[in-house]
Amino acid sequence: MSVQLFYIYDTHCPWSYVTLPLVNEIISAHPEFTLNLLHCARYEGDENISKKTIETIENDSSTTFSNAYLAQLKQAKDSTLTANVMSWVSNKVPQVGLEVLNALFKAHFEEANELRSFDDISDIVTEFKLSPPNKVFTIEKFTKDAEILLSSLEELQDIMGTKAIPALLLAIDEKLILLNHNLYLKHPKAIVEAIELELSNKLE
Repeated sequence: MSVQLFYIYDTHCPWSYVTLPLVNEIISAHPEFTLNLLHCARYEGDENISKKTIETIENDSSTTFSNAYLAQLKQAKDSTLTANVMSWVSNKVPQVGLEVLNALFKAHFEEANELRSFDDISDIVTEFKLSPPNKVFTIEKFTKDAEILLSSLEELQDIMGTKAIPALLLAIDEKLILLNHNLYLKHPKAIVEAIELELSNKLE
């Protein structure tokens, strides 16, 4: 039985941030799953995050956002650079993809790092010994790798019938299951039980 988990996210999306613990729990319980990290590049420098959105997320999850992050809510978000970085990571060093993503989320949402330049992510690049070309570290345009990933993502979203983010899709052989991540935001470990049930049903 082949099992893949697709996580569609944006590094600057607070809903994606509070969904990441679910991904961590799933992969911790099932490291044999193939994990596909798909950065959708939702934010392009012309949109910020509203205080109302943050309040809703805090009510629906167990997360409290840092004061440093809240102080920068009015600043427009741009995730082009991280989309470039994560597409390179997915292609070249996928084994550290989830760790890098956790580090990026921590930098942005806990340390209020806007992740818009090489200097912003240099510590992460050093920590994980990453060596992407300089063209990856830009918010001016997408790299070829990022464009290919975004094209593939669009096809997947057409199959799913939704472009909402974040999204968690479980593929068990040919069966696709869109996981309702909202049910588990307060109790991330519970999503593992739901997946175990899907796996059991497949085996019956």
